[in-house]
Amino acid sequence: MRYFAELSYKGTAYCGWQRQPNAPSVQQTIEEALSTILRQDIEVVGAGRTDTGVHAAFYTLHFDTAEPISNLEGTVYHLNALLPEDIAFGRIYPVGDEAHARFDATEREYRYYIQQRKDPFTKATTWQITTPLNIEAMNRAAEVLLTTEDFTTFAKLGSNNSTNICHIQRAEWVEIECGMVVFIFRANRFLRNMVRAVVGTLVDVGRGKISPEEFAEIVASRDLSRSSSSAPAAGLFLTDVKYTTETTKMSE
Repeated sequence: MRYFAELSYKGTAYCGWQRQPNAPSVQQTIEEALSTILRQDIEVVGAGRTDTGVHAAFYTLHFDTAEPISNLEGTVYHLNALLPEDIAFGRIYPVGDEAHARFDATEREYRYYIQQRKDPFTKATTWQITTPLNIEAMNRAAEVLLTTEDFTTFAKLGSNNSTNICHIQRAEWVEIECGMVVFIFRANRFLRNMVRAVVGTLVDVGRGKISPEEFAEIVASRDLSRSSSSAPAAGLFLTDVKYTTETTKMSE
């Protein structure tokens, strides 16, 4: 029996989503908890592999069980009681046997948060930049991402991507409260480290080191050496994963 699960996690204490041989991971922590609660060996497949220190406000995974789970709400309750405070399950629901949390995803959204003042309460979940940023220039530069398909400029070396083509639906900086700005980045797929590389380069636009026109040239160059240093992991959140209705249709 196959199930999808929705959850969230703070990635500060983990080496990333993917299980590692000698370091804590979100995947291993969840698999151990599920195996304990369901009294069988459980392996999970996530919607994507977030890097060390990256968070997920909304995440999906799938797993298989030998027998149907009799009490889904009770299972969520017991999982949350067993898991550490930085991982929380929202719901678990049955899907078809072929449904896949990673390959069936049609859209993903990341948000990157920048705090423009010193704030001890958001240090672990934002990039704190106290020098002024030109948000209008950053948004003018970001517009080029909407008409770009090849993101080789922001593709981390050694990632073994089958393609560097991504289709962007939204790329926008939004000013919220208390000096906070957030970059909303939605696409059908993302390359490894792509969001942090894009944000780091856009911040250099905001600092006046790169003009919006130069940013467009950097994107078009397909040259990784021309992108800026990647933004810190702390400010990055996976915030949404979309599927077709057919994919997430509950099995009979």
